[in-house]
Amino acid sequence: MSELEHHVRALWTLFEPIHAVTYFSPEAREAFAGIGLTRYWDGYFAGRAAPLGAVTAAPVVAIFSGFAPFLVERVLPAVWSTVTVDRVLDARSRGAAATLRNLVPDERSVAEAADVLAKIAARVDTIGRPLAAANSALAVEADPYRRLWQAAATLREHRGDGHVMALVEGGIAGISTIVLRSAVDIDATSVRKARGWTEEEWAVEVEELMARGLLTGQGEISENGRVAVERAENMTNQLAVGPWRGLNDAEIARIARTLAPIARVCQTVFPFPNPIGMPRPWDPNLDPNASAVPVSPRAS
Repeated sequence: MSELEHHVRALWTLFEPIHAVTYFSPEAREAFAGIGLTRYWDGYFAGRAAPLGAVTAAPVVAIFSGFAPFLVERVLPAVWSTVTVDRVLDARSRGAAATLRNLVPDERSVAEAADVLAKIAARVDTIGRPLAAANSALAVEADPYRRLWQAAATLREHRGDGHVMALVEGGIAGISTIVLRSAVDIDATSVRKARGWTEEEWAVEVEELMARGLLTGQGEISENGRVAVERAENMTNQLAVGPWRGLNDAEIARIARTLAPIARVCQTVFPFPNPIGMPRPWDPNLDPNASAVPVSPRAS
């Protein structure tokens, strides 16, 4: 991994917590509930998919990767008969902004972070990246809290689109990823239920991964499995470099120092370890070279 790729991975640990408040905070849930999306997964799938338009379940299953089709089909496309895409987009932005406003009352620091991150988000490459393309096409918000969250969402989905590409290339997309990660750093029972897979479907995938040599006979990750996960993560890091290319070390450090205080506060909203496999934020002041940022998922 190049120095730039590692720094880009470290920066991910700073904008991912800002984006992820939409999945964990009570303010985000209240905003979705206020437009009739009272069930958690209604808000999650409608909110995350809304930039794509009134999409049906099949493309969301393909684009998001890792969710059981049944779980997505319970929400889409039925939800679009009760709420419009525009209302969902407003609710997700409003809920995330309310969370950030409560966590970081200093609007000047948020405005600075929003300006910095929005410039990077405007540079994302979108070919083959549906979620990045859809998020980057949304209007830029005037409110700094909304603008910061949207920039973080665009960059997060840009990285996520690349991650799915890497998983597909490595033959470990979909449920395969979830099962393998549960053998590394995510609780198997909670992630299976969260992603909607039945015990039978999970058991079948475990057997398949054992047959492929990616899990041992005891269901633990094998050396080949670890290599497959790390290879996908390395490719994800490589594919995430685009919008950051051309920045020098001083510019990267300045962006990191701007985001870090906000990321540290945002991390208080969710647990560690967490079901999305997000590591602790990078502290660029104590660790300027990001030496403590893991280069790939690791046992917690």
